[in-house]
Amino acid sequence: MSTATLALEPAQVERSFQHTATIYLKEAKYEFLKYLRLRVYTASVLGFPLMFYVLFGLVLNSKENFGGTRVPTYLIATYGTFGVMGASLFGTAAGLAADRGLGWLQVKRASPMPPFAYFAAKVVISLIFSTLIVLALFALGLTFGGVRMPVAEFARLLGTLVAGSLPFSAMGLALGYFTGPNSAPPTINLIYMPMSFCSGLWVPFMFLPKIVRQIALVLPPYHLSQLALGVVGAGTHESNSRHWEALLAFTLICLGAARIGFERDQEKMYG
Repeated sequence: MSTATLALEPAQVERSFQHTATIYLKEAKYEFLKYLRLRVYTASVLGFPLMFYVLFGLVLNSKENFGGTRVPTYLIATYGTFGVMGASLFGTAAGLAADRGLGWLQVKRASPMPPFAYFAAKVVISLIFSTLIVLALFALGLTFGGVRMPVAEFARLLGTLVAGSLPFSAMGLALGYFTGPNSAPPTINLIYMPMSFCSGLWVPFMFLPKIVRQIALVLPPYHLSQLALGVVGAGTHESNSRHWEALLAFTLICLGAARIGFERDQEKMYG
């Protein structure tokens, strides 16, 4: 076996649980700082849902109602879904594709760090930015839109949307393994934008054409938005378990695809 091949083999290191946890936390910390310093990422991920909410929820339609729910409240749920989806996809898919292109994953594999710390950090960052987006939307709605919501209800909405970011993180991992550094962002947009529209995140679901409403039933953003809308008293009032089951199935499919991509990269590296 050549020296170069040996250098790429993952190191086997025994460490305590506390030491392992510290490594995971540090990886997440520096991943967060990296994205915080990427102003384009931070501005777009945080800015787009807030900009749309201000325009359509506070400026144009603040006095309107959708199915008995005021627009500023309704749009926190739908633009919250839009925001967590964007944070998760761009945080995982674009970052993973870029790191693969730079050979950074090979360096990580050759180091003694736990193999899944890198991926866990990506997911944690998605959860953090998702939380920031929902908090910012609620702050705008509370301050300028007259949104009033019990603390327990808002906590449930926040928890639903942040937990709902996990399927899109899984999707991002799959996309990150099957796209390149340059093709990842446009590929994400080609998926992200149409899915948002067809799921009723921009135009309320009841106003979409019939054929689009049928398409929405198989799209994960639709299921997450319906869970969030159910918290604020809107939505189609379907069973929550049905939506969670759809999101779980989507997550497992994406993780399976990501696993295939991971193994393909491993074969290229060590084959």
